[in-house]
Amino acid sequence: AYRALQAELHPDRFAHAGSAEQRLAVQWSTRINEAYQTLKNPFTRARYLLEMQGVHAMDAANTSMPPDFLVQQMEWREELMTAVDASDYDGLQTLENTARSEAQQLLGELGDQLDGRRDYSTAAETLRKYRFLEKFLADIDNAYEKLE
Repeated sequence: AYRALQAELHPDRFAHAGSAEQRLAVQWSTRINEAYQTLKNPFTRARYLLEMQGVHAMDAANTSMPPDFLVQQMEWREELMTAVDASDYDGLQTLENTARSEAQQLLGELGDQLDGRRDYSTAAETLRKYRFLEKFLADIDNAYEKLE
């Protein structure tokens, strides 16, 4: 659908049209690109779907997380620091695999919560957890760079 819309509304197709049509083509093309970028990323797609239901999962006022999840995050952060301090690539790889597996599990749960059960409040909590893991995985990537 994205490619079909881009082919139909790409600004190059309106190069010989009037300035108003060219401007509209640019605006539509921009909107199509923004929509595609939103939908291709699991986090932004879920956030968008929740917002369409009136749920603002990433609202700064809503920072509650289950205590067991927070404890796990603290333990993983300690493991990350230990692996970096010891230049332990194997430990870092194990931690990365564990976090990626957890992130994939959360995405599966999120899909079921959004599409299957339509449990938007639980999906919002799952999305916040997934965001934590995305940031943690980015920190792991940075740790690899430090060790190289």
